Amino acid sequence: MIRPEEITEIIKGKIEKFVPDSELSELGQVLQVGDGIARVYGLSGAVINELVEFEGGVAGMVLNVERENVGCVVMGSDSLIREGDRVKRTGRVLEVPVGDAMIGRVVDPLGNPLDGKGPIAAARRRPVEIIAPGVVERQPVREPLSTGIKAIDSMVPIGRGQRELIIGDRQTGKTAIAIDAIINQRNEPKETRPICIYVAIGQKESTVARVAKTLEENGAMEYSIIVTAAAAKPASLLYLAPYSGCAIGEEFMWAGRHVLIIYDDLSKHAQAYRQMSLLLRRPPGREAYPGDVFYLHSRLLERACKLSAKNGGGSITALPVIETQANDVTAYIPTNVISITDGQIYLESNLFHSGIRPAVNVGVSVSRVGGSAQSKGMRQVAGRLRLDLAQYNELAAFAQFGSDLDKSSLDQLKRGQRMVELLKQDQYRPMATEEQIAVLFAGVRGHLDEIEVPLVRKFEEGLISRMKEKYPKLLADIAEKKVLDADLEARLVSVIDEFKKEFLSRN
Repeated sequence: MIRPEEITEIIKGKIEKFVPDSELSELGQVLQVGDGIARVYGLSGAVINELVEFEGGVAGMVLNVERENVGCVVMGSDSLIREGDRVKRTGRVLEVPVGDAMIGRVVDPLGNPLDGKGPIAAARRRPVEIIAPGVVERQPVREPLSTGIKAIDSMVPIGRGQRELIIGDRQTGKTAIAIDAIINQRNEPKETRPICIYVAIGQKESTVARVAKTLEENGAMEYSIIVTAAAAKPASLLYLAPYSGCAIGEEFMWAGRHVLIIYDDLSKHAQAYRQMSLLLRRPPGREAYPGDVFYLHSRLLERACKLSAKNGGGSITALPVIETQANDVTAYIPTNVISITDGQIYLESNLFHSGIRPAVNVGVSVSRVGGSAQSKGMRQVAGRLRLDLAQYNELAAFAQFGSDLDKSSLDQLKRGQRMVELLKQDQYRPMATEEQIAVLFAGVRGHLDEIEVPLVRKFEEGLISRMKEKYPKLLADIAEKKVLDADLEARLVSVIDEFKKEFLSRN
Protein backbone atom coordinates (compact mmCIF):
# COMPACT_ATOMS: atom_id res chain seq x y z
CA MET A 1 0.00 0.00 0.00
CA ILE A 2 1.40 3.41 -0.97
CA ARG A 3 1.73 5.73 1.99
CA PRO A 4 0.33 9.32 1.72
CA GLU A 5 3.91 10.67 1.95
CA GLU A 6 4.88 8.67 -1.17
CA ILE A 7 1.76 9.83 -3.04
CA THR A 8 2.73 13.40 -2.15
CA GLU A 9 6.14 12.98 -3.75
CA ILE A 10 4.69 11.25 -6.85
CA ILE A 11 2.19 13.97 -7.73
CA LYS A 12 3.95 16.95 -6.18
CA GLY A 13 5.55 17.78 -9.52
CA LYS A 14 2.20 17.56 -11.33
CA ILE A 15 0.48 19.85 -8.83
CA GLU A 16 3.16 22.51 -8.99
CA LYS A 17 2.55 22.82 -12.74
CA PHE A 18 -1.00 23.99 -11.97
CA VAL A 19 -0.67 25.64 -8.54
CA PRO A 20 2.17 28.17 -8.12
CA ASP A 21 4.10 28.10 -4.79
CA SER A 22 2.67 31.50 -3.85
CA GLU A 23 -0.86 30.04 -3.87
CA LEU A 24 -0.12 26.76 -2.04
CA SER A 25 -1.15 28.30 1.32
CA GLU A 26 -4.62 29.13 -0.03
CA LEU A 27 -5.21 26.40 -2.63
CA GLY A 28 -4.59 22.67 -2.50
CA GLN A 29 -5.25 19.51 -4.42
CA VAL A 30 -6.81 16.22 -3.30
CA LEU A 31 -4.26 13.42 -2.92
CA GLN A 32 -6.59 10.72 -1.59
CA VAL A 33 -10.28 10.53 -0.78
CA GLY A 34 -12.47 7.84 0.76
CA ASP A 35 -14.48 6.91 3.89
CA GLY A 36 -15.31 10.58 4.53
CA ILE A 37 -11.62 11.61 4.72
CA ALA A 38 -9.66 13.63 2.17
CA ARG A 39 -5.88 14.15 2.20
CA VAL A 40 -4.93 17.44 0.58
CA TYR A 41 -1.55 18.67 -0.68
CA GLY A 42 -0.98 22.38 -0.16
CA LEU A 43 -3.11 24.55 2.20
CA SER A 44 0.07 25.22 4.19
CA GLY A 45 -1.63 28.14 5.96
CA ALA A 46 -4.67 26.09 7.12
CA VAL A 47 -5.64 25.93 10.81
CA ILE A 48 -7.40 23.22 12.80
CA ASN A 49 -11.22 23.33 12.40
CA GLU A 50 -10.95 25.60 9.35
CA LEU A 51 -13.68 25.25 6.75
CA VAL A 52 -12.46 24.31 3.26
CA GLU A 53 -14.34 24.07 -0.06
CA PHE A 54 -13.86 21.20 -2.50
CA GLU A 55 -14.31 21.66 -6.22
CA GLY A 56 -17.53 19.61 -6.29
CA GLY A 57 -19.25 22.08 -3.92
CA VAL A 58 -18.79 19.90 -0.83
CA ALA A 59 -17.53 21.45 2.42
CA GLY A 60 -14.83 19.98 4.61
CA MET A 61 -13.10 20.69 7.90
CA VAL A 62 -9.36 20.53 8.61
CA LEU A 63 -8.58 18.14 11.48
CA ASN A 64 -4.97 17.07 10.84
CA VAL A 65 -2.15 19.44 9.88
CA GLU A 66 0.91 17.37 8.95
CA ARG A 67 4.27 18.16 7.39
CA GLU A 68 3.41 16.67 4.00
CA ASN A 69 -0.35 17.18 3.75
CA VAL A 70 -3.57 18.23 5.47
CA GLY A 71 -6.22 15.73 6.65
CA CYS A 72 -9.81 16.95 6.15
CA VAL A 73 -13.12 15.38 7.11
CA VAL A 74 -15.80 15.73 4.45
CA MET A 75 -19.13 17.30 5.53
CA GLY A 76 -21.21 15.39 2.99
CA SER A 77 -20.81 12.72 0.35
CA ASP A 78 -17.21 12.02 -0.60
CA SER A 79 -18.40 10.49 -3.90
CA LEU A 80 -18.55 14.04 -5.31
CA ILE A 81 -14.80 14.50 -4.76
CA ARG A 82 -12.11 13.13 -7.09
CA GLU A 83 -8.35 12.84 -6.74
CA GLY A 84 -6.74 15.95 -8.21
CA ASP A 85 -9.72 18.22 -7.40
CA ARG A 86 -8.89 21.74 -6.23
CA VAL A 87 -9.46 22.60 -2.56
CA LYS A 88 -9.78 26.18 -1.36
CA ARG A 89 -9.33 27.70 2.10
CA THR A 90 -12.17 29.87 3.38
CA GLY A 91 -10.10 31.60 6.09
CA ARG A 92 -12.74 30.99 8.76
CA VAL A 93 -13.35 28.24 11.29
CA LEU A 94 -16.57 26.21 11.14
CA GLU A 95 -19.59 28.28 12.23
CA VAL A 96 -23.27 27.61 12.88
CA PRO A 97 -26.28 30.01 12.64
CA VAL A 98 -27.62 31.07 16.06
CA GLY A 99 -30.38 33.17 17.61
CA ASP A 100 -34.15 33.17 18.22
CA ALA A 101 -34.83 32.11 14.61
CA MET A 102 -33.54 28.62 15.55
CA ILE A 103 -36.23 28.06 18.22
CA GLY A 104 -38.84 25.49 17.23
CA ARG A 105 -36.69 24.13 14.39
CA VAL A 106 -35.04 20.80 13.55
CA VAL A 107 -31.59 21.36 12.04
CA ASP A 108 -28.46 19.43 11.04
CA PRO A 109 -25.05 20.16 12.66
CA LEU A 110 -24.33 22.80 9.99
CA GLY A 111 -27.55 24.66 10.85
CA ASN A 112 -29.48 23.61 7.73
CA PRO A 113 -33.23 23.09 8.34
CA LEU A 114 -34.58 19.51 8.18
CA ASP A 115 -38.22 20.14 9.16
CA GLY A 116 -39.58 21.45 5.86
CA LYS A 117 -40.48 24.84 7.38
CA GLY A 118 -38.33 26.86 5.02
CA PRO A 119 -34.96 28.62 5.48
CA ILE A 120 -33.80 29.94 8.85
CA ALA A 121 -33.33 33.72 8.94
CA ALA A 122 -30.51 33.74 11.48
CA ALA A 123 -28.73 37.08 11.70
CA ARG A 124 -25.66 35.79 13.56
CA ARG A 125 -23.26 32.87 13.42
CA ARG A 126 -20.97 31.44 16.11
CA PRO A 127 -17.89 29.20 15.83
CA VAL A 128 -18.71 25.63 16.88
CA GLU A 129 -15.61 25.40 19.10
CA ILE A 130 -14.60 28.00 21.68
CA ILE A 131 -12.60 27.99 24.90
CA ALA A 132 -14.97 27.52 27.87
CA PRO A 133 -15.52 30.49 30.24
CA GLY A 134 -12.97 30.63 33.06
CA VAL A 135 -13.67 30.31 36.78
CA VAL A 136 -13.70 34.11 37.26
CA GLU A 137 -16.47 34.44 34.67
CA ARG A 138 -18.73 31.96 36.49
CA GLN A 139 -20.68 31.73 39.72
CA PRO A 140 -21.65 28.71 41.88
CA VAL A 141 -24.64 26.58 40.87
CA ARG A 142 -27.49 27.44 43.25
CA GLU A 143 -30.67 27.71 41.18
CA PRO A 144 -32.69 24.48 40.81
CA LEU A 145 -33.57 23.08 37.39
CA SER A 146 -36.64 20.94 37.93
CA THR A 147 -36.98 17.81 35.77
CA GLY A 148 -40.51 17.05 36.98
CA ILE A 149 -39.37 13.55 37.97
CA LYS A 150 -39.86 12.86 41.70
CA ALA A 151 -36.96 10.40 42.05
CA ILE A 152 -34.51 12.88 40.52
CA ASP A 153 -35.70 16.22 41.94
CA SER A 154 -35.86 14.76 45.46
CA MET A 155 -32.64 12.67 45.60
CA VAL A 156 -30.38 13.67 42.66
CA PRO A 157 -31.20 17.38 42.21
CA ILE A 158 -29.93 19.25 39.16
CA GLY A 159 -29.03 22.95 39.21
CA ARG A 160 -28.87 25.47 36.39
CA GLY A 161 -25.32 25.37 35.08
CA GLN A 162 -24.66 21.79 36.19
CA ARG A 163 -23.47 18.81 34.11
CA GLU A 164 -25.38 15.69 35.16
CA LEU A 165 -24.74 12.41 33.36
CA ILE A 166 -27.61 10.06 32.49
CA ILE A 167 -26.07 6.58 32.25
CA GLY A 168 -27.42 3.07 31.80
CA ASP A 169 -27.87 0.14 29.44
CA ARG A 170 -29.86 0.24 26.24
CA GLN A 171 -33.65 0.59 26.66
CA THR A 172 -33.64 1.66 30.32
CA GLY A 173 -35.38 5.02 29.85
CA LYS A 174 -32.42 7.44 29.44
CA THR A 175 -33.99 9.43 26.60
CA ALA A 176 -37.37 9.36 28.40
CA ILE A 177 -35.84 11.23 31.38
CA ALA A 178 -34.28 13.82 29.05
CA ILE A 179 -37.56 14.38 27.17
CA ASP A 180 -39.54 14.64 30.43
CA ALA A 181 -37.07 17.29 31.65
CA ILE A 182 -37.69 19.31 28.46
CA ILE A 183 -41.49 18.96 28.72
CA ASN A 184 -41.40 20.00 32.39
CA GLN A 185 -39.87 23.40 31.52
CA ARG A 186 -43.34 24.51 30.33
CA ASN A 187 -44.15 24.89 34.08
CA GLU A 188 -41.49 27.61 34.37
CA PRO A 189 -42.42 31.31 34.00
CA LYS A 190 -41.92 32.40 30.39
CA GLU A 191 -39.25 35.00 31.23
CA THR A 192 -37.01 32.47 33.07
CA ARG A 193 -37.91 29.36 31.06
CA PRO A 194 -34.79 27.61 29.67
CA ILE A 195 -34.36 27.17 25.93
CA CYS A 196 -34.09 23.38 25.45
CA ILE A 197 -31.72 21.88 22.87
CA TYR A 198 -31.93 18.16 22.10
CA VAL A 199 -28.86 16.87 20.24
CA ALA A 200 -29.48 13.47 18.60
CA ILE A 201 -26.20 11.74 17.67
CA GLY A 202 -26.29 8.66 15.46
CA GLN A 203 -29.97 7.88 16.00
CA LYS A 204 -32.52 6.62 13.50
CA GLU A 205 -34.38 9.40 11.72
CA SER A 206 -37.69 7.82 12.80
CA THR A 207 -36.61 8.08 16.47
CA VAL A 208 -35.79 11.78 16.08
CA ALA A 209 -39.12 12.37 14.30
CA ARG A 210 -40.91 10.67 17.21
CA VAL A 211 -39.10 12.91 19.73
CA ALA A 212 -40.05 16.02 17.70
CA LYS A 213 -43.70 14.84 17.57
CA THR A 214 -43.77 14.21 21.35
CA LEU A 215 -42.38 17.68 22.08
CA GLU A 216 -44.86 19.23 19.64
CA GLU A 217 -47.82 17.43 21.23
CA ASN A 218 -46.78 18.55 24.71
CA GLY A 219 -46.30 22.19 23.68
CA ALA A 220 -42.53 22.04 24.26
CA MET A 221 -41.35 22.72 20.70
CA GLU A 222 -42.07 26.44 21.13
CA TYR A 223 -38.98 26.72 23.36
CA SER A 224 -36.94 23.81 21.93
CA ILE A 225 -34.38 23.19 19.16
CA ILE A 226 -33.42 19.75 17.79
CA VAL A 227 -29.95 19.25 16.30
CA THR A 228 -29.66 15.87 14.62
CA ALA A 229 -26.97 13.86 12.83
CA ALA A 230 -28.66 10.58 11.89
CA ALA A 231 -26.91 7.20 11.93
CA ALA A 232 -26.69 7.22 8.11
CA LYS A 233 -24.78 10.52 8.02
CA PRO A 234 -20.97 10.79 7.74
CA ALA A 235 -18.95 10.45 10.97
CA SER A 236 -17.88 14.10 10.57
CA LEU A 237 -21.46 15.31 11.14
CA LEU A 238 -21.90 12.99 14.15
CA TYR A 239 -18.67 14.44 15.58
CA LEU A 240 -19.84 18.00 14.95
CA ALA A 241 -23.43 17.70 16.30
CA PRO A 242 -22.85 18.29 20.07
CA TYR A 243 -20.47 21.21 19.45
CA SER A 244 -23.01 22.83 17.12
CA GLY A 245 -25.79 22.36 19.70
CA CYS A 246 -23.57 23.90 22.39
CA ALA A 247 -22.70 26.89 20.15
CA ILE A 248 -26.43 27.51 19.54
CA GLY A 249 -27.00 27.40 23.32
CA GLU A 250 -24.11 29.75 24.10
CA GLU A 251 -25.75 32.54 22.11
CA PHE A 252 -28.68 32.45 24.56
CA MET A 253 -26.43 32.00 27.62
CA TRP A 254 -24.35 35.09 26.84
CA ALA A 255 -27.61 37.02 26.35
CA GLY A 256 -28.45 36.26 30.03
CA ARG A 257 -30.91 33.42 29.29
CA HIS A 258 -30.97 29.83 30.54
CA VAL A 259 -30.40 26.74 28.39
CA LEU A 260 -30.94 23.01 28.93
CA ILE A 261 -29.00 20.85 26.48
CA ILE A 262 -29.19 17.07 26.08
CA TYR A 263 -26.47 15.13 24.25
CA ASP A 264 -28.05 11.82 23.23
CA ASP A 265 -25.69 10.07 23.26
CA LEU A 266 -21.95 10.64 23.72
CA SER A 267 -21.10 6.92 23.30
CA LYS A 268 -21.95 7.21 19.59
CA HIS A 269 -20.09 10.53 19.48
CA ALA A 270 -16.91 8.84 20.78
CA GLN A 271 -17.32 6.03 18.22
CA ALA A 272 -17.64 8.55 15.36
CA TYR A 273 -14.50 10.33 16.58
CA ARG A 274 -12.65 7.01 16.78
CA GLN A 275 -13.66 6.21 13.20
CA MET A 276 -12.39 9.59 11.96
CA SER A 277 -9.19 9.38 13.99
CA LEU A 278 -8.27 5.90 12.73
CA LEU A 279 -8.87 6.99 9.12
CA LEU A 280 -6.68 10.05 9.76
CA ARG A 281 -4.00 7.63 11.06
CA ARG A 282 -4.01 8.97 14.59
CA PRO A 283 -2.55 6.16 16.76
CA PRO A 284 -5.17 4.39 18.91
CA GLY A 285 -4.55 3.92 22.61
CA ARG A 286 -6.64 2.21 25.26
CA GLU A 287 -9.55 0.13 23.86
CA ALA A 288 -8.66 1.41 20.35
CA TYR A 289 -9.79 4.96 21.20
CA PRO A 290 -7.40 7.82 20.37
CA GLY A 291 -5.52 9.31 23.31
CA ASP A 292 -7.42 12.61 23.17
CA VAL A 293 -10.93 11.12 23.48
CA PHE A 294 -11.12 12.42 27.08
CA TYR A 295 -10.40 15.94 25.80
CA LEU A 296 -13.12 15.42 23.17
CA HIS A 297 -15.84 15.34 25.85
CA SER A 298 -14.20 17.53 28.51
CA ARG A 299 -13.90 20.55 26.21
CA LEU A 300 -17.57 20.09 25.26
CA LEU A 301 -19.01 19.66 28.77
CA GLU A 302 -16.79 22.34 30.31
CA ARG A 303 -18.77 24.89 28.28
CA ALA A 304 -21.83 24.20 30.49
CA CYS A 305 -21.79 26.68 33.37
CA LYS A 306 -23.58 29.44 35.27
CA LEU A 307 -22.17 32.82 34.27
CA SER A 308 -21.50 35.51 36.87
CA ALA A 309 -23.94 38.40 37.29
CA LYS A 310 -21.39 40.67 35.57
CA ASN A 311 -21.67 38.45 32.45
CA GLY A 312 -25.48 38.42 32.50
CA GLY A 313 -26.11 35.43 34.77
CA GLY A 314 -27.10 33.07 31.94
CA SER A 315 -26.51 29.34 32.16
CA ILE A 316 -26.16 26.12 30.19
CA THR A 317 -27.21 22.92 31.97
CA ALA A 318 -25.89 19.81 30.20
CA LEU A 319 -27.44 16.34 30.46
CA PRO A 320 -25.08 14.05 28.51
CA VAL A 321 -26.28 10.47 27.92
CA ILE A 322 -23.93 7.46 27.94
CA GLU A 323 -24.92 3.90 27.04
CA THR A 324 -23.26 1.12 29.05
CA GLN A 325 -22.83 -2.55 28.14
CA ALA A 326 -24.19 -5.03 30.73
CA ASN A 327 -24.33 -2.32 33.45
CA ASP A 328 -20.55 -1.82 33.26
CA VAL A 329 -19.91 1.74 34.45
CA THR A 330 -16.16 1.02 34.71
CA ALA A 331 -15.64 0.91 30.91
CA TYR A 332 -13.40 3.50 29.24
CA ILE A 333 -15.90 6.06 27.90
CA PRO A 334 -18.32 5.85 30.91
CA THR A 335 -15.49 6.47 33.42
CA ASN A 336 -14.20 9.36 31.29
CA VAL A 337 -17.58 11.15 31.29
CA ILE A 338 -18.30 10.32 34.97
CA SER A 339 -15.06 12.10 35.91
CA ILE A 340 -15.96 15.16 33.78
CA THR A 341 -19.54 15.65 35.06
CA ASP A 342 -20.96 16.87 38.40
CA GLY A 343 -22.79 13.64 39.16
CA GLN A 344 -24.72 10.88 37.44
CA ILE A 345 -28.23 9.43 37.26
CA TYR A 346 -27.67 5.69 36.95
CA LEU A 347 -30.53 3.72 35.42
CA GLU A 348 -30.43 -0.01 36.14
CA SER A 349 -31.92 -2.58 33.76
CA ASN A 350 -32.95 -4.92 36.63
CA LEU A 351 -35.01 -2.15 38.25
CA PHE A 352 -36.49 -1.20 34.86
CA HIS A 353 -37.62 -4.76 34.11
CA SER A 354 -39.06 -5.19 37.61
CA GLY A 355 -41.43 -2.27 36.94
CA ILE A 356 -39.62 0.49 38.86
CA ARG A 357 -39.69 3.35 36.36
CA PRO A 358 -37.77 5.64 36.22
CA ALA A 359 -35.23 2.93 37.11
CA VAL A 360 -32.96 5.19 39.16
CA ASN A 361 -30.44 3.29 41.29
CA VAL A 362 -30.31 5.44 44.44
CA GLY A 363 -27.03 3.95 45.67
CA VAL A 364 -24.95 4.76 42.57
CA SER A 365 -26.72 7.96 41.46
CA VAL A 366 -25.31 11.16 42.92
CA SER A 367 -25.39 14.93 42.44
CA ARG A 368 -22.21 16.74 43.44
CA VAL A 369 -24.14 19.99 43.66
CA GLY A 370 -26.73 18.40 45.95
CA GLY A 371 -28.95 20.46 48.22
CA SER A 372 -27.56 23.73 46.82
CA ALA A 373 -29.71 23.06 43.75
CA GLN A 374 -32.92 22.33 45.67
CA SER A 375 -35.68 24.55 46.96
CA LYS A 376 -35.93 24.61 50.78
CA GLY A 377 -39.35 22.96 50.63
CA MET A 378 -38.02 19.99 48.64
CA ARG A 379 -35.04 19.72 50.97
CA GLN A 380 -37.40 19.61 53.97
CA VAL A 381 -39.41 16.67 52.66
CA ALA A 382 -36.65 14.79 50.82
CA GLY A 383 -33.74 15.34 53.21
CA ARG A 384 -33.79 11.80 54.64
CA LEU A 385 -35.42 10.07 51.67
CA ARG A 386 -32.18 8.85 50.10
CA LEU A 387 -30.88 7.38 53.38
CA ASP A 388 -34.27 5.81 54.20
CA LEU A 389 -34.44 4.10 50.80
CA ALA A 390 -30.86 2.81 51.10
CA GLN A 391 -31.71 1.34 54.54
CA TYR A 392 -34.93 -0.14 53.15
CA ASN A 393 -33.04 -1.85 50.29
CA GLU A 394 -30.59 -3.39 52.77
CA LEU A 395 -33.38 -4.52 55.08
CA ALA A 396 -35.42 -5.95 52.17
CA ALA A 397 -32.39 -8.01 51.05
CA PHE A 398 -32.00 -9.30 54.64
CA ALA A 399 -35.73 -9.97 55.13
CA GLN A 400 -35.96 -12.27 52.11
CA PHE A 401 -34.14 -14.94 54.12
CA GLY A 402 -37.28 -15.18 56.26
CA SER A 403 -35.77 -13.92 59.53
CA ASP A 404 -38.07 -12.71 62.32
CA LEU A 405 -37.99 -8.91 62.34
CA ASP A 406 -38.76 -6.54 65.20
CA LYS A 407 -41.57 -3.98 64.92
CA SER A 408 -39.34 -1.03 63.97
CA SER A 409 -37.78 -3.05 61.12
CA LEU A 410 -41.23 -4.12 59.89
CA ASP A 411 -42.38 -0.48 59.99
CA GLN A 412 -39.30 0.52 58.01
CA LEU A 413 -40.05 -2.15 55.39
CA LYS A 414 -43.67 -1.01 55.21
CA ARG A 415 -42.69 2.65 54.73
CA GLY A 416 -39.97 1.75 52.19
CA GLN A 417 -42.36 -0.28 50.02
CA ARG A 418 -44.74 2.66 49.82
CA MET A 419 -41.99 5.16 49.05
CA VAL A 420 -40.65 2.98 46.21
CA GLU A 421 -44.19 2.83 44.80
CA LEU A 422 -44.66 6.58 45.26
CA LEU A 423 -41.48 7.36 43.31
CA LYS A 424 -42.72 5.51 40.23
CA GLN A 425 -43.83 7.83 37.46
CA ASP A 426 -45.30 7.46 33.98
CA GLN A 427 -43.46 8.71 30.91
CA TYR A 428 -44.30 12.22 29.62
CA ARG A 429 -46.01 13.02 32.96
CA PRO A 430 -43.61 15.42 34.72
CA MET A 431 -44.90 17.00 37.93
CA ALA A 432 -44.61 20.59 39.13
CA THR A 433 -42.33 21.04 42.17
CA GLU A 434 -45.19 21.99 44.52
CA GLU A 435 -47.09 18.80 43.58
CA GLN A 436 -43.96 16.71 44.21
CA ILE A 437 -43.50 18.35 47.63
CA ALA A 438 -47.13 17.59 48.57
CA VAL A 439 -47.01 13.86 47.67
CA LEU A 440 -43.51 13.31 49.09
CA PHE A 441 -44.62 15.02 52.32
CA ALA A 442 -47.50 12.52 52.54
CA GLY A 443 -45.11 9.59 52.05
CA VAL A 444 -42.22 10.70 54.24
CA ARG A 445 -44.47 11.74 57.17
CA GLY A 446 -46.19 8.34 57.23
CA HIS A 447 -49.62 9.34 55.88
CA LEU A 448 -49.46 6.45 53.38
CA ASP A 449 -48.65 3.73 55.91
CA GLU A 450 -52.30 2.62 56.06
CA ILE A 451 -52.70 2.59 52.25
CA GLU A 452 -52.20 -0.78 50.53
CA VAL A 453 -49.08 -0.77 48.31
CA PRO A 454 -50.97 -1.38 45.00
CA LEU A 455 -53.23 1.62 45.80
CA VAL A 456 -50.44 4.13 46.53
CA ARG A 457 -50.30 5.60 43.02
CA LYS A 458 -54.08 5.80 42.85
CA PHE A 459 -54.00 7.69 46.16
CA GLU A 460 -51.32 10.04 44.79
CA GLU A 461 -53.35 10.86 41.66
CA GLY A 462 -56.48 11.44 43.71
CA LEU A 463 -54.69 13.68 46.20
CA ILE A 464 -53.20 15.89 43.45
CA SER A 465 -56.59 16.12 41.68
CA ARG A 466 -58.28 17.11 44.97
CA MET A 467 -55.68 19.81 45.66
CA LYS A 468 -55.97 21.24 42.13
CA GLU A 469 -59.77 21.32 42.29
CA LYS A 470 -60.44 22.41 45.89
CA TYR A 471 -57.15 23.76 47.26
CA PRO A 472 -55.28 25.48 44.41
CA LYS A 473 -54.29 28.26 46.85
CA LEU A 474 -52.34 25.75 48.94
CA LEU A 475 -50.32 24.58 45.89
CA ALA A 476 -49.77 28.22 44.85
CA ASP A 477 -48.51 29.10 48.35
CA ILE A 478 -46.04 26.18 48.36
CA ALA A 479 -44.78 27.28 44.92
CA GLU A 480 -44.47 30.91 46.03
CA LYS A 481 -42.88 30.43 49.48
CA LYS A 482 -40.66 27.50 48.36
CA VAL A 483 -40.49 26.44 52.02
CA LEU A 484 -42.93 24.58 54.30
CA ASP A 485 -43.61 26.75 57.35
CA ALA A 486 -45.84 25.66 60.26
CA ASP A 487 -48.98 27.09 58.62
CA LEU A 488 -48.41 25.32 55.28
CA GLU A 489 -47.61 22.03 57.04
CA ALA A 490 -50.82 22.21 59.08
CA ARG A 491 -52.89 22.93 55.94
CA LEU A 492 -51.19 20.08 54.06
CA VAL A 493 -51.82 17.59 56.90
CA SER A 494 -55.48 18.69 57.06
CA VAL A 495 -56.01 18.15 53.28
CA ILE A 496 -54.19 14.79 53.28
CA ASP A 497 -56.15 13.50 56.31
CA GLU A 498 -59.47 14.62 54.80
CA PHE A 499 -58.72 12.89 51.48
CA LYS A 500 -57.33 9.76 53.17
CA LYS A 501 -60.57 9.19 55.13
CA GLU A 502 -62.57 9.37 51.91
CA PHE A 503 -60.10 7.18 50.05
CA LEU A 504 -60.05 4.43 52.71
CA SER A 505 -63.84 4.40 52.93
CA ARG A 506 -64.09 3.92 49.12
CA ASN A 507 -61.31 1.33 48.86
